[in-house]
Amino acid sequence: MTRIDAIERARQTLHSGEFLADLDRRVGYPTESQNPGRSDALRAYLVEELSPAFVRLEFSTKLIESPTGKSPYLLADYRESASAPTVLMYGHGDVVDGMVGEWRDNLDPWRTTVVGNRVYGRGTADNKGQHSINMSALGAVREARGGRLGFNVKFIVETGEEIGSPDLREVCESLREELKADLFLASDGPRLAADRPTIFLGCRGGLRIHLDVNLRDGSHHSGNWGGVLANPATILANAIATLVDGHGRLLLDALKPPRLTNQIRATLADVKIEPTQDEPALAENWGEEGLSAAERLFAWNTLEVLAMSSGNIDKPANAIPGRAQAMLQLRFVVGTKVDEVVDAVRAHLHARGFPMVEVRATQSFAASRTDFDSPWINWAAASIRQTTGTAPAVLPNFGGSLPNDVFSDGLGLPTIWVPHSYPGCSQHAPNEHILLPVTEEALGIMAGLFWDLGEMPHPF
Repeated sequence: MTRIDAIERARQTLHSGEFLADLDRRVGYPTESQNPGRSDALRAYLVEELSPAFVRLEFSTKLIESPTGKSPYLLADYRESASAPTVLMYGHGDVVDGMVGEWRDNLDPWRTTVVGNRVYGRGTADNKGQHSINMSALGAVREARGGRLGFNVKFIVETGEEIGSPDLREVCESLREELKADLFLASDGPRLAADRPTIFLGCRGGLRIHLDVNLRDGSHHSGNWGGVLANPATILANAIATLVDGHGRLLLDALKPPRLTNQIRATLADVKIEPTQDEPALAENWGEEGLSAAERLFAWNTLEVLAMSSGNIDKPANAIPGRAQAMLQLRFVVGTKVDEVVDAVRAHLHARGFPMVEVRATQSFAASRTDFDSPWINWAAASIRQTTGTAPAVLPNFGGSLPNDVFSDGLGLPTIWVPHSYPGCSQHAPNEHILLPVTEEALGIMAGLFWDLGEMPHPF
């Protein structure tokens, strides 16, 4: 059998219905990690569904309890040769709320439904569909090689990613010897576009910044008190406006990343952000001046207002509210001094006349990425180009956040992410879906990568 045979076998799992049957069964587990009533489903997904699937591929499996006892892990291990390359893979079996009743045509989020070239269902894009693609491709390559892969694989699946992967670093560090590898290779997040295979090397970090203005208890009549009582909503709006302007540009240097390097600019030079018809159009004159859309999204920091509240917007009273609050999020790239951000924001607001604005932070995700000089980047890009005939977009990181730092910094591995969804997939929303053409191409891409790993005489 040849590389072409392995790729065709992987694609055939989609045409035969085998892949979609596996995915439908996996989507059927309501693994909502944010729902405390779903702990049995999280465990069952690993024990009843994934563990037998790995055993059929001749992996050994082990269930690992989380330190908090809420979100278990599955470690699957396939060892073939001590001299062969070893790849560590990752996926997460948990999903966000199913949002039953909010899907188009009242679709059941806990079943897959094919409509045109879309496969709907909670977890199809994030992340059950993506790790299922990788598992199917492993099986196809193993069959094409007569029961071998030509390399070693370790696969860790968590069930707490949607709640911030609270135990992942601790668990991985406790398994440091068992997780030793030459390369981390995984799939999550979207491609640059549906028609552009993509590699990203890490992720932006995220920091939620809470701003609270508490001036008094209760509200007071705006006619009797307007003009003599400070309005917390007005104060808060003006305080935010000193951090980010009306065009989304950062005004505080402490929120900005280091200057873009020529290497990053060159990497992103051919990356175009071109939304499809189903995706929102890019805003004109928005974001940092002098940067391309790709540089703003993948190489710069943004401060977004996620939510604001003061008074009752549904039933507004003719009264000055006593308090206002907002939740902001800083998305940041590697090199940002994120540990200094909260103190810098607080000092800045005090200096601008807003000492009444309380500043605190929650839910921080680290920024991380593989060094651009890693030979694994060119290797992966060449493999994907050979399979698809298209040069993949190589991104320094993708715009969102993932626990990449656990593997890049914690375990010291070069990290390569090959995503199988696309920006319009509606993950975390009703109507989550994957695209059949992207899925078929992704099965081929991963089979090509796995075949090429098995051809390596030794790792880099």
